[in-house]
Amino acid sequence: MSAFLWGAVFASIATILIFGLVLVIFARSEKEITQRVGHLYSITDPQFLRSTNGLLGPTLVPGNHVETLLNGDEIFPAMLKAIRAAEKTITFETFISWSGNIGQEFVDTLYEKARQGVKVHVLLDWFGSLKMEESWIQKMRDAGIEAEKYHPFKWHNWRRLNNRTHHKILVVDGKIGFTGGVGIADEWSGHAQGPDHWRDTHYRIEGPVVAQLQSAFIDNWIEVKGDVLHSEEYFPELKEAGPNLAQVFKSSNEGGANSTHLMYLLAITAAKKSIHLSMSYFIPDELAQEAMVAALKRGVAIQIILPGRHIDRGYVRKASRGTWGPLLEAGAEIFEFQPTMFHCKVLIIDEIYVCIGSTNFDNRSFRLNDEANLNIYGRHFAERQLADFKADLTRSRQITLSEWKTRRLTEKVLEYGLKMIRPQL
Repeated sequence: MSAFLWGAVFASIATILIFGLVLVIFARSEKEITQRVGHLYSITDPQFLRSTNGLLGPTLVPGNHVETLLNGDEIFPAMLKAIRAAEKTITFETFISWSGNIGQEFVDTLYEKARQGVKVHVLLDWFGSLKMEESWIQKMRDAGIEAEKYHPFKWHNWRRLNNRTHHKILVVDGKIGFTGGVGIADEWSGHAQGPDHWRDTHYRIEGPVVAQLQSAFIDNWIEVKGDVLHSEEYFPELKEAGPNLAQVFKSSNEGGANSTHLMYLLAITAAKKSIHLSMSYFIPDELAQEAMVAALKRGVAIQIILPGRHIDRGYVRKASRGTWGPLLEAGAEIFEFQPTMFHCKVLIIDEIYVCIGSTNFDNRSFRLNDEANLNIYGRHFAERQLADFKADLTRSRQITLSEWKTRRLTEKVLEYGLKMIRPQL
């Protein structure tokens, strides 16, 4: 390797180490799960539901309908239609909100509903909305919208800069909810037909579980505003709307930061037949790797779809690749999505249990960000998610163990350097 390439590699490692040191200073300590969760029951055993109900917060409630929305062409019209039909309240929280046509349409629609007398509450992550025109915030406030930023940069709260809200929550009239992976930006427009149109999945929800989604929003709203939204306008009576058991659980750096980590471990260790994982950012820690390897050894088939070269954070892809060895050696099948950025976050266990929402499979989601996920127990819903997974698989390329082992030396060196800051990725 030439001196120039070696110099570039060492410069990259130095940058990574400096970046990591800064982030470690911002990091906050929290109790961590240090022992592998054992395989004691299958996903269909009643004990699985009892354990998840007890460990993850709100219980799974029956009677929910969940509609799958693929990519911006289906997601944005459904969300905007619900907003336009609002009669009393709108609560909306998102990580990414950027300037552009999609962002403008959401701001204009929320503005009009507020002018009609609907109570609108908007919570945007400060870091995730840096690309949003500040005048839009003022426009919403001028219409009577309560629009706030989560953990904005201020000298007295610098310790919180590393804790972002990664929620993707929209609740209309306390009755209709939306969550999933989508951000409010033009990158998500279209139908994943090319590099400028990202692949993602979002969900429209009706039924009793919407109250749990509303609660996840209000938790952060209380932190930012101190206001408790608790009237019938926000928590109406919710009747059964479908066949699915469902549960919304949340985690945050302030408390319960290991909930999402524990959820994934519980689901993986309960798998008996198959695990299908669609994930935008995948950097499993040792416990997660051990759980998946143990599943493979007991005969569970694992397929994972991740972003390919069209990824918005190239360093995350490199850090992810550095963790694949034990999984590939144990028999996992890993694929990279080819047409565009792959931003889905879906876990399917034994074709009956599905976890969707904002959580990525990395330490940032497990321990640093505020996350909200929806767990659904229902075979018909799981089958639909599996069909979408298989469709994505046809547009993906498998990375074999031999290919992984023969990657370039420069890639291996960079992966090793990135290992230093995995706790912050």
